[in-house]
Amino acid sequence: MIALPSRKARTESPVHTRAFDLLTLTLALVLGLHASHLPWWLTIALASTLGWRWWQRRRHPGRVPRWLKLPLLVLLTLAVVVHYGNIFGREPGTALAIGLLILKLLEAESARDVRVGISFACFALMAALLFEQGLVATITVALGLLPALATLRALEPAQAQVTLQRSLLPGLGLLAAALPLALLGFLLVPRLSSPLWGAPAPRDARTGLSDNMSPGDFTNLLTDDRPAMRVSFEGTPPSPEQRYFRAYVMWDYDGSRWKYVDIVNRAPVELQASRTLDYQISMEPTHQYVLPMLDMPLDAPASARLRQDRVVMADRPVNDPLTYAGRSAVTYRLQPELGIRARNRGLYLPDGFNPRALALGQSWRQRYGTNDVAIVQAALSLFHDGGFRYTLSPAPLGRDAMDDFLFDTHEGFCEQYSSAFTVLMRAAGIPSRVVTGYQGGYWNTLGRYLLVRYSDAHAWSEVWLAGRGWVRIDPTGAVRPQRVSLGAAAAAGGQLPWYENGWLQSMRNRWDIVNRWWGQGVTGFDALRQRGLLTPFGIRNADTTTLGVLLAISCVLFIALGMMWALLRRQVRDPLRTALRELEHKLARKGIVRRPSEGPQHYLSRAARALPGQRGELDLLMRCYLELRYAHDEPPPESLRDFQHAVRDFRVVRVVK
Repeated sequence: MIALPSRKARTESPVHTRAFDLLTLTLALVLGLHASHLPWWLTIALASTLGWRWWQRRRHPGRVPRWLKLPLLVLLTLAVVVHYGNIFGREPGTALAIGLLILKLLEAESARDVRVGISFACFALMAALLFEQGLVATITVALGLLPALATLRALEPAQAQVTLQRSLLPGLGLLAAALPLALLGFLLVPRLSSPLWGAPAPRDARTGLSDNMSPGDFTNLLTDDRPAMRVSFEGTPPSPEQRYFRAYVMWDYDGSRWKYVDIVNRAPVELQASRTLDYQISMEPTHQYVLPMLDMPLDAPASARLRQDRVVMADRPVNDPLTYAGRSAVTYRLQPELGIRARNRGLYLPDGFNPRALALGQSWRQRYGTNDVAIVQAALSLFHDGGFRYTLSPAPLGRDAMDDFLFDTHEGFCEQYSSAFTVLMRAAGIPSRVVTGYQGGYWNTLGRYLLVRYSDAHAWSEVWLAGRGWVRIDPTGAVRPQRVSLGAAAAAGGQLPWYENGWLQSMRNRWDIVNRWWGQGVTGFDALRQRGLLTPFGIRNADTTTLGVLLAISCVLFIALGMMWALLRRQVRDPLRTALRELEHKLARKGIVRRPSEGPQHYLSRAARALPGQRGELDLLMRCYLELRYAHDEPPPESLRDFQHAVRDFRVVRVVK
């Protein structure tokens, strides 16, 4: 009768402290990668939990009690639901996943728990690429795999204790070996024409511009140093004073806010161009319809329309990086004849707002009569000589914002100056409007393109002058000319720390050429470009079948080359095998020859029986060899040297027949 084994709970021994520490380090890196898009309070709470668990485990090994884990799980779920409104979607799903990963550490005691935690951590690392796919972010995610690989290696039996730095080195080798296969997958795995699972594109990108403007709205935008677009010109690029990129034209003013109204069915106003320039713009995702164009656009690119005020609107929101060609007039006359309806619209001011500004504008009309140019110069002289100051942190304004700015605070940036100038012009009877877009940029000599950042967002005015049409007037230049001639960096002065250091600013702008290459060659490698990948080889449209066959062939070749390299390396550089052969030669000279079908364990056991006086020594050599060969990917150098010395010192005494 066969006795069945009793149903006894199997318990695993706790993992070593080094494996737990590496797991903690991996989770800390995952949390750090996601910290920028998690709520600050959740990041602090999870970091505190992580630190407490590491401290607690070093003093009292064992799982955290269930009565503590369950309330933390419920609290995490409620916090995500309260903050995001649900647990579905990119942001709430990521927050919940990172929280669950940190809570998993509370019960990580066995090797199985650690392996599960590492698997989940690797998934969370890849999830960081849903938010940012730049070169730095990709390299950071790849390096985040090093402690994960080191953790798995630390779980292997009979691992020698090494420093933290040395425990991370084997992971670098594995990542380097995986690069060729990753490149094959990048080039040949068929691309999806839409996001995976129909997931929407990230919605956190923005142009730094909006279809409405109130003094103070640009404060955050002027400190946003991310690239907005890159512009390549055919021929000589325009001078800094001509680098105005038109986005929105705002007519409507309610006393505090300017607003753009999209008029769809009206033809663009007349434009007489005398000098034109062709260029190409690569714009980052904005999730808006407006396409900034060099002032003044002649026509719209493909899949876009030119509106009445020479504003270009795309047919669909720009949810992905977009490259489009443009043609603009650098010198021009815009709408030489202004109709009654447009004139009234350009002169409208709401009742009951900014009485002192209205009185000032009317006094200029009385002083200069019909000389509109003199009125414009009077306003610019007021900004230049009236004690006004350019600053990114102006004093707050009240209900009569323009009165407060013109007569009290005397400080602001482009929004305040363009808004106040336009109000003064309308009060003086000159049709005027506010235009927003970008101005300036950094000319990258190496890449031969103009880098425009979000911090280059700008607002200026247009006034209508008889015989000249709409004329661009930038009142900010009257206060701080460097804003127009040198760009936002010079205008920021000492208010943006990273602009003060010329060397740092130059390195930042030059680094953008690497980001541009990465965006064009990697993140911009879509299904369309993949289908044309084999064009140089005579295949104009590589379909899914062709790509799949090439991928399979490439993988087989890659695996074959890897196996050949591994076998050759083991044969050429295998000190453990060399030491065993030396031991075999010593035994063979005494008549104990290894048979062709005999493994090392059986051979050394037979040798121990033939040498009873040296049985203990041979048993020890056998155990050391088996451990070094099968318990490690690579035998520890110290143990290998000890084995080599033991084989070298071994001497056969007597053979028993």
